[in-house]
Amino acid sequence: MKRIYLDYAATTPTDPEAAKAMLPYLTETFGNPSSEHSFGLEAREAIEEARSKVAAFIGAHNDEIVFTGGGTEADNLALKGIALNNKSRGNHIITTSIEHPAVIETSKYLEKLGFKVTYLPVDSQGLVDPDDLKKAITTKTILVSIMHANNEVGTIEPIADIGRITKEAGIYFHTDAVQTVGHIPVDVNMLGVDLLSISAHKLYGPKGIGALYVRKGTEITPLLHGGGQEKKRRSGTENTASIVGFARAIEITAQEMPAEVTRQTSLRNRLTAAIQEQIDSVKLNGHPLIRLPNNINISIDYIEGESVMLNLDLEGISVSTGSACSSADHGPSHVMLAMGLPREQAYSSLRITLGKWTTSEETDYALDVLKRIVSKLRAMSPLFAKGKNTG
Repeated sequence: MKRIYLDYAATTPTDPEAAKAMLPYLTETFGNPSSEHSFGLEAREAIEEARSKVAAFIGAHNDEIVFTGGGTEADNLALKGIALNNKSRGNHIITTSIEHPAVIETSKYLEKLGFKVTYLPVDSQGLVDPDDLKKAITTKTILVSIMHANNEVGTIEPIADIGRITKEAGIYFHTDAVQTVGHIPVDVNMLGVDLLSISAHKLYGPKGIGALYVRKGTEITPLLHGGGQEKKRRSGTENTASIVGFARAIEITAQEMPAEVTRQTSLRNRLTAAIQEQIDSVKLNGHPLIRLPNNINISIDYIEGESVMLNLDLEGISVSTGSACSSADHGPSHVMLAMGLPREQAYSSLRITLGKWTTSEETDYALDVLKRIVSKLRAMSPLFAKGKNTG
């Protein structure tokens, strides 16, 4: 049986070159980066070299990069760090109704601490209206957190426009760029952000490592206290091997991304068109053009997306129904509901995400299998029979 991976938004395989770069720091150059002897200094040097590579990739300065345990920690550090450090100035935070759970759940936690959170709506394509942000800002607003691109439907938000609004208002601005760094060009200065979250395993680096960009002059309260690593912003012995692997993945991505954006966009458009031409009653979710190059999110009428996903998996094809971080929650996607989709369409959504090792032969095969599965499931669906009779 063929095995085809089409869930790159959930995680990517570690690039072999990134994995190779990590090995010496697991077995030979294993010193604690805080130690003053040669073993420690070698590890510290590797971390600082990696920091410079990550910083350069997003247009930042070296000392603006804080290494974290991943994107979720970076989001938590950004929101809690700014909120707790600025509570004397105000208690109002603005985010959106389609954020990743790492931002949504952190916002809910901050509400329990007495902060007020406004969740901005989005339109039917998942876009935030900057005018809605302007209207939501109050004298108590201290932070805006809006994701760069949505992890489920791939819609890219107008972050640069929002950055101009927050700068004029003197409000800190964070963006969760976990889905964009390594997939489209990201420059912190062009976006106008003060904080930006990254995760290595979304760009062919190892799991368990990420980074938070913190613009110089932006003070945050740390979540972890201890040895004062990362300039007292994130205590804990640094994960040297993973940091090195993260930076090597960034280097490779920098070389490959321009060509991959073009290739994946073409492959995405080809597969999207073929699905809509060859399967009836399929709707594309998210913006048709302002979306990530590798993202296809569709609703297939009359059947549940989870049933399609499980049947595809039995055929060796891996896709998803939404965010891997909330897959244990079997309710309808909060993103789909926020976009105004009826619950039945939200339940019927399927996310297909491509990567640098995805081939046209794989997508052609996946389409053939998908057509067969949809036909089989619809034949068993009373909703389909009802729809045919009333159509």
